[in-house]
Amino acid sequence: MAGPIEDFYAVIPAGGIGSRLWPLSRADAPKFLHDLTGSGHTLLHDTWHRLEPLTGRDRIAVVTGRAHRAAVEKELPGILDKNLFLESEPRDSTAAIGLAAAVLSRREPDVIIGSFAADHVIRVPHLFEWAVRQAVEVAREGFVCTIGIQPSEPSISFGYIKKKRQLVIEGAPEAALVESFVEKPDLETAKEYFASRDHLWNAGMFISRADVLLGEIADNQPALYAGLMDLAEAWDDRDARGPVVDRVWPTLPKIAIDYAVAEPAAEKGRLAVVPGHFDWDDVGDFASLAKLNSKGRKNDLAVLGKNARILSDAASGIVVSQTSRVISLIGVNDIVVVDTEDALLVTTSEHAQRVKGVVDALKLNGRGDVL
Repeated sequence: MAGPIEDFYAVIPAGGIGSRLWPLSRADAPKFLHDLTGSGHTLLHDTWHRLEPLTGRDRIAVVTGRAHRAAVEKELPGILDKNLFLESEPRDSTAAIGLAAAVLSRREPDVIIGSFAADHVIRVPHLFEWAVRQAVEVAREGFVCTIGIQPSEPSISFGYIKKKRQLVIEGAPEAALVESFVEKPDLETAKEYFASRDHLWNAGMFISRADVLLGEIADNQPALYAGLMDLAEAWDDRDARGPVVDRVWPTLPKIAIDYAVAEPAAEKGRLAVVPGHFDWDDVGDFASLAKLNSKGRKNDLAVLGKNARILSDAASGIVVSQTSRVISLIGVNDIVVVDTEDALLVTTSEHAQRVKGVVDALKLNGRGDVL
């Protein structure tokens, strides 16, 4: 691959606690600050190093909560202070990505930005680079471009992107217009999508000229756009920034970028997609985490934890241990055991999506001490 793309900036939104991975993932230790692959590095660290060949280390921005500043700086010692955007509270992805776009656009009017989640796992990095470089060429033509993952199975865990006709853009031979977004389907529909090859998984990666992205926000969410402009005007003035953030940020509408930008752009024929042929996983629950760490072997028991003490006999699934407790599993299939100092989760891969309900129940019962 060629070197860094001169006019390209990567933005890493690092927010959300990953509630389906409770009790491993918490408000003070969210998913992106964990090593979930056994690589020895956090997901955030891996995301940074995946993007660095495309941008250089001085052109990667991270948007995260104020409470996570110290942890992010520890994980990413090369990040420039000007490239760390701190949220006073979560306001969803359009506010986070829009803030970075607005500030970077004031600093560099023609900049192209790409948004890449901090908590995804991507393998085969040269294929990831190839997809991003294609998407940048598409963005130069005034499109908002997303990278859709070529499905490896008829999954019901992801939303889908339906491709339309191919685009003719130099340097982006696989680019196509997007016809529509499709919510998570049932299994029969997912099988149809998989067989058609016209549908890609929606991985939430977006590449665009910053001014084009902001134009979409202005058209579709004018109140949000106005707030972002106020923030951007004050952002690089240290004395002015704090009061403006405290006044404006809590008022910004909460809306995902899929709804605020991608879907309206698709309706106008301004959204394109490049297929990603790399291995990708959003590690959405413990079932996907088990699969990710099973090394492709069926009936395997994946174990995460530096000091895990596990005894197993005819057991499969995953055990995540943060204690020195001995955990013994006998004759259980697709088990999920997560053992932390103050909370224990036991479920199965089939019911892994329901863990979010436990988090909601703990909130309602005033048990924020374990969240």
